[in-house]
Amino acid sequence: MRLTSPEVIKKIMSEGGLRFNKSLGQNFLIDESVLDGIIAASGVNQTVGVIEVGPGIGTLTQALAEHAAKVAAIELDRGIAAYLRQAFASRGNVEILQGDALKMDFGSVIAERFGGMPVSVVANLPYYITTPLIMKFLENNLQIDAVTVMVQKEVAERLTAAPASPAYGALSVAAQFHSTPRMITTVPPHCFMPPPKVTSAVIRLDLKHHVKPSAADEKKMFRVVKAAFGQRRKTLVNALSAAFAMPKDALRALVAEVCGNENARGETLGIREFIQISEKIY
Repeated sequence: MRLTSPEVIKKIMSEGGLRFNKSLGQNFLIDESVLDGIIAASGVNQTVGVIEVGPGIGTLTQALAEHAAKVAAIELDRGIAAYLRQAFASRGNVEILQGDALKMDFGSVIAERFGGMPVSVVANLPYYITTPLIMKFLENNLQIDAVTVMVQKEVAERLTAAPASPAYGALSVAAQFHSTPRMITTVPPHCFMPPPKVTSAVIRLDLKHHVKPSAADEKKMFRVVKAAFGQRRKTLVNALSAAFAMPKDALRALVAEVCGNENARGETLGIREFIQISEKIY
């Protein structure tokens, strides 16, 4: 069956007694070209294991099963998880895990289910957990090569934003510190059933080929980042003085040394400047 067909989706939902759950972000993809684009961007093949979050009725799961060595699909909705187990019972390379992805131990999932093969995350993410879930994949030192996901367009713009651009913020710094993010394509609401109220985007975050910047103290660096973007209208000196005990005169000298301007604001700094400040601030 073509799981991108609205008629097929309606039939599956009706026969299975399933309902669209807006609170779980259930918007099912009905555009075959977008589906093909996600698969192509992910780069998965028969040597790769895939973690999928929020499979819905299995549209992307079905395509991934045809290309990947193994698919572990995580679904929070118990009714849909039960349907998926039945629907993919004949697929030996698909496993349905019912549970909350935000609480899941992905290190154990990878170690126990993929047998040392390369692993990627490929998903049409439920939008209400997008940011915390992406950061969980990036920050926990998991053995993941890449994360290729559908997210809200504004989130994709934040993940890929350059310094001094309107979308640039703490999320941009974190994503670009841990990976190399790249916008693949935008996806309008009519590509989903039911259509969401926002435009979506496919983004790929490359971890395997990313050269992670060297920071003496990552936690301290992200304290600086958090402070810098916590009060965007303030100068970097004023923002940092609220979070660190360093005297303002010393902060001015430090910011001037690193940024060439003591009145610089946080949104103008790149990752290397944040690292330099974190290694000198106290």
